[in-house]
Amino acid sequence: MTVSVRDDELAPAKVNLYLHVTGRREDGYHELDSLVAFADIGDRLHAEPAGALSLRVEGPKAGALAQERDNLVLTAAERLRREFDVTAGAALVLHKTLPVAAGLGGGSADAAAALRLLGRLWSLMPCPDRLHRLGLELGADVPVCLRGEPMRMQGIGDVLQPLASFPALPVVLANPGVPLATPAVFRHTSARSPAARWPGPGFSDPGALIVFLAGCRNDLQDAAMQLAPEVAGVVAALAREDGCLLARMSGSGASCFGLFADDAAARQAEAGLRAAHPAWWVAAGRGAWPDERPPASDATAGAVVGWLCGFGSQSFREPESQRVV
Repeated sequence: MTVSVRDDELAPAKVNLYLHVTGRREDGYHELDSLVAFADIGDRLHAEPAGALSLRVEGPKAGALAQERDNLVLTAAERLRREFDVTAGAALVLHKTLPVAAGLGGGSADAAAALRLLGRLWSLMPCPDRLHRLGLELGADVPVCLRGEPMRMQGIGDVLQPLASFPALPVVLANPGVPLATPAVFRHTSARSPAARWPGPGFSDPGALIVFLAGCRNDLQDAAMQLAPEVAGVVAALAREDGCLLARMSGSGASCFGLFADDAAARQAEAGLRAAHPAWWVAAGRGAWPDERPPASDATAGAVVGWLCGFGSQSFREPESQRVV
């Protein structure tokens, strides 16, 4: 399909429901085993035809990227154009609503959105393997963000396993407004866990999912709490809310999530967190398969409580030059 005027793409937040650090390779990459969910709240990328590539960043979280000299959206666009010998350009506008360096994979999700969106704009039909390889070159989280569907991910981001089933659960996200650099969290982490023992190829029952997740952990959470003590307060605040089934940090932090028994409990928790912690970023969204996602919501107007589904993982390299997601 050729876009004649304008097109846009949601870059949904990812949530690590568990994250086990299973080892570290000689090249510095950590191998992980993780289950990541995607919600329909996130950044939104707009594109229209142009003679050259350009990017404008706007939205409530745009200021956090003001000093970034190498935005991953433009990097993804340039790589895609070189990979397929595209001569056309694109005028891109990124509406940034997710906090930066927050453990929600915002940069990777933005890059994946750019690959999907520009693939349509430039009428490309890349094979999945080729797009997967290109995404992995951009960052370990990008391939799973490209898929945006229920997924277990292992290795350094190259081993993706779709799930046969997954129950939706209401979720509330909260971030205390403290950025955490991924390399720093990994340097302070000594925890190691084996790969989780899955009971089957998917989860059809919410109770079984919660029991499984309760037996897992986020190996980065203790280190993140040492670097940013506010994280402990966010996890505790979520866990105290009525109806919260599980509270945990996502990714390398500082964002945390709570899974709730029902939508009413989640909405009550959202209201309580907003009232008690007005400086926090609080948001949630209705999880969906990639082709079912509605337009992105602007979370700055208040937390939207919805449903969560989808999985994935990530891998990080330790040097400071590594891109922080």
